[in-house]
Amino acid sequence: MERSLVLIKPDAMERGLGGIIIGRLQQQGLKLLAMKMLHMDKGLAERHYAIHKDKPFFNSLVEYITSTPIIACVFEAEGAIDLIRQVMGATDPARAETGTVRADFGLDIQRNATHASDSVENAHKEIELFFTADEIFDC
Repeated sequence: MERSLVLIKPDAMERGLGGIIIGRLQQQGLKLLAMKMLHMDKGLAERHYAIHKDKPFFNSLVEYITSTPIIACVFEAEGAIDLIRQVMGATDPARAETGTVRADFGLDIQRNATHASDSVENAHKEIELFFTADEIFDC
């Protein structure tokens, strides 16, 4: 079984889409193991987006993700990483397939409603940033 971190980003939260997005993932057979609403601080945002540290959009990304509360979730399923990324669609909503979360709800490449882990290795690291082991439940 694979696990993945999913973040419901500020633009989706501002429009009340958290439950809809989580529901879409659950409808695909993904098991919700953990969920919390939080206002990400700058330090956590910088650790989460560390792979983008040297890119010109890093500061605006950190500013955006810390602008309002978000929802962080852990989902589990066989092939969870690929399945979640299929449900989410391409990072750029303009290129996302019709019916995907980002095509339906994304506003632009930064305000694209969600984040999802892109590999098993990154999922493990990202989940540890947001959740302790005792916050993840196997119901």
